[in-house]
Amino acid sequence: MIKFSHRATIASIAALLVSISANAAGVNWASVPGKEVVLFYPGQSSWEWALTPADMSGAEDFRKGKDCATCHVGEEKDMGPQIVTGTPRVFKTGEKPSIEPTPIAGKPGVVSATVKLANDGTDLYVHIEFAEGAQPDSKQDPAYATKVSVMFNDGKVPEANRGGCFAACHDDSAGMASAGGANRTMYLSKTRAKITRQGGGDTLAAPDKLASLQADGYQLEVWQALLNPGQPAKAASQIIFDKRAAAPSNVVTAEATQSGGSWSVTIKRPLAAASPFSAITAGNTYYLGFAIHSGHTAQRFHYVSYERSFSLNEGKTDLVAVKQ
Repeated sequence: MIKFSHRATIASIAALLVSISANAAGVNWASVPGKEVVLFYPGQSSWEWALTPADMSGAEDFRKGKDCATCHVGEEKDMGPQIVTGTPRVFKTGEKPSIEPTPIAGKPGVVSATVKLANDGTDLYVHIEFAEGAQPDSKQDPAYATKVSVMFNDGKVPEANRGGCFAACHDDSAGMASAGGANRTMYLSKTRAKITRQGGGDTLAAPDKLASLQADGYQLEVWQALLNPGQPAKAASQIIFDKRAAAPSNVVTAEATQSGGSWSVTIKRPLAAASPFSAITAGNTYYLGFAIHSGHTAQRFHYVSYERSFSLNEGKTDLVAVKQ
């Protein structure tokens, strides 16, 4: 009979469990192509701001039908560092006011990420690798040093198809220019009775309109990985409609590792998740936006990406969740 030490037995079991976990995920990330997504610091740039020619240089083009990503993907590494300092923004057509009234000294203007998508026929996996850089501690969120968010749109929020997360970020949300001290969360424009340059306030659309919007699937999903160095990742999810509200906590899961200042994060979500989540099926086009809070920041003090389209298995979208 071969005898094993207690320590060796525990080590063997632990290794087996790790192996089982890795195989259960079924994703060989080394075989999945990745794409760079640059997240930039946006300051107080709201949906209403983006639609106002006097405030945003591309507002007229956006109103004519151009998407945010069409004009601005590739410019993030220039925009973020300028906005984060709180200085006036300089364009070919002239100078426009700062959109960051309370800059965080020393904060980098961008975070570059490599994004990979995969699916195993049952679950969607979103894999994000990024280095945060030298982040000052803002002390805004003592609970988590870093938060990674993925905003999902199944195409039923047209303004988010074109404007990504900016569609849910309004001028009167918490910390924004017209908030006036209110702690209003993200919301979608059609849920309000009226939208002005200052946002939609708290007056909702008529109950029958709200019910119709919900029946049509007019909502956004947010999937999150909540991170602290040396600790397991925690997952959270929300639904954005007339406000940002917590969704069932057992649907989205997250894993993360940190090495040498870089994070490797994987968020998993079932393709056929129960309501209020939307189904994700082959042959359709969906949209993702990414956000990263670094340095214990909260609310608007984050990095954001422009919208990216994606599909399952194959397609001509920005990202493809390859079958594993």
